Amino acid sequence: MSDTDITIHQAYLPHDDHEASLAFYRDTLGFEVRNDVEYQGMHWLTVGPVDQPGTSIVLHPPFADPGITEEERRTIAEMMAKGTYAGINLATTSLDRTFERLQAGDAEVVQEPTQQPWGIRDCALRDPAGNMIRIFEVR
Repeated sequence: MSDTDITIHQAYLPHDDHEASLAFYRDTLGFEVRNDVEYQGMHWLTVGPVDQPGTSIVLHPPFADPGITEEERRTIAEMMAKGTYAGINLATTSLDRTFERLQAGDAEVVQEPTQQPWGIRDCALRDPAGNMIRIFEVR
């Protein structure tokens, strides 16, 4: 038993199209927008589930760090285009209902709901920046 009070507050995912990311996370996933910041032509979006105000996803410009080299920028852009740069796992109590809503929202489906050999049932999709989003069914 631990007396540590640590929770997940924010996770970071890169994005390269403010409007597409806003529409996907707000309209397709149904997350609320908690912050929308523009600075020097770049946008940071903070979104999260309405009923979980303490947990957020920060969508950030992948090249905002001035220490990133041109070669690293190219590598990041290539990996984002392939969908291999970043991802996040989400959970729902009704995978089929969630998947139907995502399909109606024109999400890029990578995997339909599937029973995995390790015991979890999940689906996978990509956000507009190519980030892999897996949604697990939890009971």
